[in-house]
Amino acid sequence: MNAICDIALKWQINNADIAVENADIVLDNSVGTLVIISLFTDRRALDSDVLPDGGTDRRGWWGDSYQKRPIGSRLWLLSREKQMSVVLRLAKFYAEEALEWMTEDGHIRSAVVSATSPADGFLLLNVQLTLPDGSVLPLEFKTFLSGI
Repeated sequence: MNAICDIALKWQINNADIAVENADIVLDNSVGTLVIISLFTDRRALDSDVLPDGGTDRRGWWGDSYQKRPIGSRLWLLSREKQMSVVLRLAKFYAEEALEWMTEDGHIRSAVVSATSPADGFLLLNVQLTLPDGSVLPLEFKTFLSGI
């Protein structure tokens, strides 16, 4: 199953930007933009989640109230965490959770995620997607841990 045609996003450290070539917005018919949206859009926190600022804003998209599954990830919950192995395990879990829908909808066969900290203050997510044709698409997302 092909991804829907969308505006292409290009990952930079800590954020995505709309891809532009020759002064035109680039359209994307791949899974790359879907992965960026899935990982870096704030999913609503569960009632059991501890919010990073101790506040009450559980974030998320209001439209999720009408959907069977929410959009985005809970990576934002790690924004004030220290670089510890438990935080890397949570980052891996949140990323896998955010990408599950892509397998369910047939955009990919599977997603394998690893989360590491290559330098102080950074989170590196390596995502290996197995596409429906069996090919593997490696993607890498480096972000500031405090900027998730």
